[in-house]
Amino acid sequence: MSYLRIFSISALLSASLAVPAQAQQSSAPTDPRAVALQAAYDAAAKVKTDGPAVIHLNDQADLKLPANQIYIPMPEAGRIMQAMGNHNDPTTLGLIFPREGQWMAVAKWEKSGYIKDDDAKNWNADDLLKSLKEGTEEQNKEREKMGIPAIMVDRWAEAPRYDAASHRLVWSILAKLKQGEDPDPGVNYNTYALGREGYISVNMITSASQIATDKAQAQTILDSLQFNESKRYADFNPATDKVAEYGLAALIAGVAAKKLGFFAIIVAFLAKFAKLAIAGVIGLGMAARKFFSKKEEDAPVAVPQDHNNDQPKTGT
Repeated sequence: MSYLRIFSISALLSASLAVPAQAQQSSAPTDPRAVALQAAYDAAAKVKTDGPAVIHLNDQADLKLPANQIYIPMPEAGRIMQAMGNHNDPTTLGLIFPREGQWMAVAKWEKSGYIKDDDAKNWNADDLLKSLKEGTEEQNKEREKMGIPAIMVDRWAEAPRYDAASHRLVWSILAKLKQGEDPDPGVNYNTYALGREGYISVNMITSASQIATDKAQAQTILDSLQFNESKRYADFNPATDKVAEYGLAALIAGVAAKKLGFFAIIVAFLAKFAKLAIAGVIGLGMAARKFFSKKEEDAPVAVPQDHNNDQPKTGT
């Protein structure tokens, strides 16, 4: 069983609703990590947004959240990630979960400056994959110091694809644990929308057995994201605007190598705390029911996204 299937919020919800209230009380977690996860979900239940809705991503863009998805803003999204072992990351905008499904997505805003896309015309997918493997191997040294399992990049799940007309980048790799069995390896499905001042990324975390289905959801999210007027890629002013120090290839082979730590961190967390994570969600009781209850809305609601850039960036 893959870690994403264990983590699947919809599956955990099913377990929650199937357990009587008395059993839920007796199953309340006592391990600090499980308690933190329960508290994170409890906090998220109070601020979550059910689709359909329009999510304002800072002053940069709007995301039209589909009817079958749930959005968790910061700082509550950060609490969930921290409970799973990730560090604070001030670039995080929020988390997206399906109402039914086995994936999660992390939305981020990187104020990198305008990214030139010239290199997309000449890049070599084999060279990019080799560089990504080497970068991941280098990052494994840090993961091992932290007690996090080492991972390896196996192959492309989807080779890099850039649409110059819409300024959208998509790529995906299949990564797996270097040691031990990994029958259903994890997949990072990465999508990027380029803007005038930087880019918004939506990193979907799923598994090899689910990627064929789940990538359609990632594409839907990407298509539903639009930059605001004056923030679009086409609004770039070369006389005044900052240009990023790297191009598109770096978003694949350079910057991304560090962020593959999502796999290792989540695997490490669930290898030790899977049962407690389930118990934590079971312990939510009515909060879990409210969290996943479907709202019937006549029209999308615009929800402002406040983004705190004062958090210390430790990154993953």
